[in-house]
Amino acid sequence: MTVRGRVQGVGYRDALRRQAEMLGVTGWVRNRSDGSVEAVLQGSAQALDALVSWARRGPRAASVGEVLTGAPAAEYDRRYTRFERWPSA
Repeated sequence: MTVRGRVQGVGYRDALRRQAEMLGVTGWVRNRSDGSVEAVLQGSAQALDALVSWARRGPRAASVGEVLTGAPAAEYDRRYTRFERWPSA
């Protein structure tokens, strides 16, 4: 998933991680150098739908312009056991 808009410097990654953990979603989230936030999400269809729906709003200070979903790049297509905050890329 890629989230674009005013999503850096507003607590988006930590808020997404908290939501993911509450929903039982595993994977990771990180900032990108282009100003977007990138995440890989794994979980039940219901949990993923709920998290993507939340991602379209984000935390109060965010202004989400676009959320793109799809399969992760092959290098990230593996099993995750928890939800992590990765370093910026």
